[in-house]
Amino acid sequence: MDALLAALADPARWRLVNLLAERPRPVGVLAQLADARQPQTTKHLQTLERAGVVTSRRTGQRRIYALRPDTLRDLAATLGGIADTAERVSGPRATYDRYGRSLHEERLAAQEPGWADGRSFAFHRSLTGRPELVWRHLTEAVLLAQWWTPEDLRVSELVFEARPGGRIVQEYRDVEDADNSDAVAGRAEGVVDDVHPGERLAYRLSPLLPDGGPAFTAHVDMALRPTDTGTDLDIRWRVTDSTIDSADFIAGIEVGFGQSLDKLAAILAADTHDTDSTDSTHSTHTRSTK
Repeated sequence: MDALLAALADPARWRLVNLLAERPRPVGVLAQLADARQPQTTKHLQTLERAGVVTSRRTGQRRIYALRPDTLRDLAATLGGIADTAERVSGPRATYDRYGRSLHEERLAAQEPGWADGRSFAFHRSLTGRPELVWRHLTEAVLLAQWWTPEDLRVSELVFEARPGGRIVQEYRDVEDADNSDAVAGRAEGVVDDVHPGERLAYRLSPLLPDGGPAFTAHVDMALRPTDTGTDLDIRWRVTDSTIDSADFIAGIEVGFGQSLDKLAAILAADTHDTDSTDSTHSTHTRSTK
């Protein structure tokens, strides 16, 4: 594939491909039509032949070149598959485009300090797992780190002191920045306001601007309620202290935190499935040994 793309990338060779798409032609004619010297044209055609784009046949004193349509069709199919992957419904590209639209709108709205104060966002998830288990994923740093970022980010530093007045630090990087060599993608700091284990968690969290100042303050209130199948989690974000430079952050709240909650739901579902499978295997083993 690399050789094929490299061969087609040259404008002179691309001109020859188009000429051969019309019909097979000898080297001399191709050189004339391309307004090029024959030795150069021969080298270009040899490159295209090695890449599988054209084929040739000697007829008397002439060498006739012809295009290989199947090679181009295979390339088109490969490129089409790449495009389909990028455009798949609910895929990363769709998320990127959705964030882009929100970013444009928020930047237009951010004209003066306080522009987004009072803005609120509501989230709801019906989760697998009892409130006690969900609570642990909301408050224990090791478990929080598994889900508390969107899909393309990972937590690189996390402090969460689950007590009134407790400190919160969340630093995150690109998920593919394995050795922390790239710049930090973001950092947020805050404080815990209210804690009722298994029932309610409230805290304030401020994403930091490049100069270290807060972009805005998010007042986050989480309520847990047991259900027959697990736990209903309702979350409300309320924005205060918004700066003009906070537009980029606020544009990502709905998409980013929604992705994080989806990761939490998937983790809890997998944990519950693994636990159920273990319990089932243990019960079967116990019955078989009686």
